[in-house]
Amino acid sequence: MTLLAILVGTVAAGVGSVWLAALMAFAMLARYTQHMLSMAAGALMATAFMHLLPEAFESEAGAHELFAMLLGGLVFFFLLDKAELWHHGHEHNHGPAQAEAHGDHAHHHHDHGHAHHNHGPRSGGWAVLAGDSVHAFGDGILIASAFLADMRLGVITSLAVLAHEVPHHIGDLVVLRLTSGTSRAALVKVSMAGTVTALGGVVGYFLVTQLQAYLPFFLVAASSSFVYVALADLIPQLQKQLGFRDTVAQVVWLLAGIVLVTLVSSLAH
Repeated sequence: MTLLAILVGTVAAGVGSVWLAALMAFAMLARYTQHMLSMAAGALMATAFMHLLPEAFESEAGAHELFAMLLGGLVFFFLLDKAELWHHGHEHNHGPAQAEAHGDHAHHHHDHGHAHHNHGPRSGGWAVLAGDSVHAFGDGILIASAFLADMRLGVITSLAVLAHEVPHHIGDLVVLRLTSGTSRAALVKVSMAGTVTALGGVVGYFLVTQLQAYLPFFLVAASSSFVYVALADLIPQLQKQLGFRDTVAQVVWLLAGIVLVTLVSSLAH
């Protein structure tokens, strides 16, 4: 009975939050693409700095080890970015046939006027999915722990996880929409990452006492992916010359993402 409750709670929190975020994100994405990009950057940074990292450092884990994990995560996603850029460049240098096939793609990148824009969202998508999966696994363990302690506490925890995941899933979906090219593909990918919550719940049910010590490291690993994507992929796309009105709007939407995550996380706690 407890295991079934954990499965229901983790699926509702992990996948339900993605679908709720999709209803909000894709309704606004087509009309406010640049604004949603700003909001995504704010949401990802706020999730890392205002929620995941504080929770990790409030544990008994050593600060030195957690900072080492954060640094290692940032380096890992930098290398992942490099590997994706190398692979992408290798694909486009096989000859004139491939160059012609990707002509429109290259022209699109030229219009952006910045080399990094060619590949940021492409590699950023992988980093977001990796971070989401690690974060979701940790959420599953938390939910399992709550259900094992008390059934009502498990239900409350599942609802809290669902609520605080919605704002940053909006950011994830915006990034994956740019990476995948379609809203459906983005929704499928983030939903699959959300199902890892159920895996974390099942593993947590059997190994909760052993895994509790590693939760802070799961949180820091997820944080490193969100920070990297926000600072290396999203923010550079926003750093272009705009009029005063557009610049103010960009900053407002960035702050909106931060405020939304901070507010929902506070209410969830």
